[in-house]
Amino acid sequence: MKVTGIWVYPIKGLCGIPLHNARLGPEGVQYDRRFMLFKVKENGDLQKLQLDRFPACSRFVPELVGDDIHVRYMPPEVPLVPWCPEQSVVLRVPLDPNLSGLDKQVINLHQALVNAYRMGDSFDKWFTACFGFETIFFYIGDERRPVLGTNSPRSQPMVAAAPPTQGWLPYLYSYIWGGYNYVWGGRDQRQAEPDWLAFADMAAYLVVTEKSLRNVNARFSNTDNAVDIVKFRPNVVVDGEVDFDEDFWAELSIGGRPVLALTKLCDRCTSLNVDYDTGRFGEGEKGTLLKKLMADRRVDRGAKWEPVFGKYAFLVDGLDGADVSVGDEVAVTRRTAERPAADWAYTDKTIARFYRYS
Repeated sequence: MKVTGIWVYPIKGLCGIPLHNARLGPEGVQYDRRFMLFKVKENGDLQKLQLDRFPACSRFVPELVGDDIHVRYMPPEVPLVPWCPEQSVVLRVPLDPNLSGLDKQVINLHQALVNAYRMGDSFDKWFTACFGFETIFFYIGDERRPVLGTNSPRSQPMVAAAPPTQGWLPYLYSYIWGGYNYVWGGRDQRQAEPDWLAFADMAAYLVVTEKSLRNVNARFSNTDNAVDIVKFRPNVVVDGEVDFDEDFWAELSIGGRPVLALTKLCDRCTSLNVDYDTGRFGEGEKGTLLKKLMADRRVDRGAKWEPVFGKYAFLVDGLDGADVSVGDEVAVTRRTAERPAADWAYTDKTIARFYRYS
């Protein structure tokens, strides 16, 4: 198998940016979901801006240009909001903003709390004008969100698949002892810091396959309604060999070495039904993608009402980073015997907490 796509989403909820190569870090693809938008509700509460509730997010197109993100608002043929001058302005967002003077505010995203930085009035006003409601723009900076439930790879039971290229002996060490580092003469007792997140929902990466996408697209009676992989908002796309085999993948080696530990299934929502051309939910068969998956993809025992497409992942234990390119060879080096079950109680406010540095 091969890597056929790499995507980064610098601003959570907005369109992604395709990459030919990327640096993978513990929090995701470099610059992934470092920024996030919230709607200010009438009572002052914040509501995250994502496609499932705000399909207009699909009309904001970011681009990486030097040290900035350039964001363009693309009004659809049938406008979503009245025209305003800001719609013709390209917003420039620094990838690494100066944090001095920025106010901080506690953000609760799926009960994983973080003290995020408010980017300021000029950014808020641009997004507010383009969305048509009061919006606040946040940057995560040097802060971290915790991983809740058993989404972290260290708690996943695994069974061995084919050995990776480094041979059986170190592979068995890694399998038996759960990914600790080793030194001659005994075990190195040092452990990696706990996994952490930027503004990604529940994991640092999302892996999907083109093979499974073809299975989904075969369900449309009109081939003009077939969907692109962008609907599933992946970070790493693999060509794949068997429909939905990724449900059971536990580790992927890329370019000859273990890189990604896959943990939980990705349970899907109504964002799949958004028509990116109109910034609205799709009409007719274009708005039925979620329903088409409901027929046979409700396979997550922990989220029985939501269909599954793709799998969440983190870097393997002990790996600080990896450079990955489209075209790199991919091998499944560990598998799970059964599909994992979701256990992140993201509606339970009693589990909300901050990241604790190790």
